[in-house]
Amino acid sequence: MRTAPPGELVVRARNGDELAWAALTERYTEMLWAIGRAYGLDRADAADVVQLTWLRLVEHIDALRQPARVGAWLAVTARREAGRILRSSRRRPAPPPGDPVLERLPGPPSPDRVVDDRERLNAVVEAIGMLPDLCRQMLRLLAASPTYAEVAAALDIPVGSVGPTRARCLASLRKRLEESA
Repeated sequence: MRTAPPGELVVRARNGDELAWAALTERYTEMLWAIGRAYGLDRADAADVVQLTWLRLVEHIDALRQPARVGAWLAVTARREAGRILRSSRRRPAPPPGDPVLERLPGPPSPDRVVDDRERLNAVVEAIGMLPDLCRQMLRLLAASPTYAEVAAALDIPVGSVGPTRARCLASLRKRLEESA
C-alpha cells in the first residue's frame, strides 16, 4: 500500500479502505506539519493545521476531481488552514507572566545586539519579499526541513526541480543581500 499511486489510495479511501487512509496519512502528514511550521505556527497550531486538513479531506474526498493530485490538494488546504489560524492568532492575548516557556528563555541581549539583529532580520525579510512568489514559498517550506518530495507536492512542481530551483532562489537571495549591504 505504501507504493500505491496517490490516486489509487484516494479511490480506495473513498470506498472505506482503512489501509488506504493509513497510507495517505503516512505519506502526507509530515508535509502538512512542515507547511504549518513554515507559517511560523507553534506546535499546537501546526497540529491544528494537520488535523483540520485531514478533516477537510474526509469532508471533500468524494468531490476531488483529480484524485492523483491529492498531495497538491492537501498542501493548498493546509496553507489555507495555516493562514486562517495565523490571522486568528493575531487577536490572541500575549502569554501570561510566569509562562513556563518564557521562564526558560535567556536574559535580554544587549541593546547593540538587538539593533544589529533587527537590522539583519529586516534586510533578509526585505530581500525575501523581493523574490518571486515561488522562491518565497520554497524558502519558507525549506526552513521547516521537509523532504524534497513534500516541497514538490506543496508547491505543485516536479521533485527533480526542487534542488535547482532552491539553488537559484538562494543565489538570488544572496545577491540581493550583498547589494543591500
